[in-house]
Amino acid sequence: MSVRARPTSPHLQIYRWTVTMTMSILHRMTGIANYAGMALLALWLVAAAAGQETLTQVNYIYGSWFGQLVLFGFTWSLVHHMCGGLRHFVWDFAVMMEPGQRETMAWATLVASVIITLLIWTLFVWMA
Repeated sequence: MSVRARPTSPHLQIYRWTVTMTMSILHRMTGIANYAGMALLALWLVAAAAGQETLTQVNYIYGSWFGQLVLFGFTWSLVHHMCGGLRHFVWDFAVMMEPGQRETMAWATLVASVIITLLIWTLFVWMA
């Protein structure tokens, strides 16, 4: 009795990399990053509850160039995840599902997240 070779499932080497695939992966990654960002928010709230000295220390860290970079990334992560959620919400109504439309929505998600993040930081952070 001979054993037949079982079919293998397609691998990433077979698939063509697409923008929708990238946005799907990025949506999952930003969801994970949002958990880390919420830990930063929780740390800030605990510091505020602990007293002025602790809050000043945390504010110093968050106000450093590295802290600002992390907070900027967290802001972009929140906005990008929101835009990706809105994209999926639109798809729930079977709208914008044609091949060209899906790519347009994926690019719009990326562009909108960058623009909205820059607007947030321009209006609320750099103008304060």
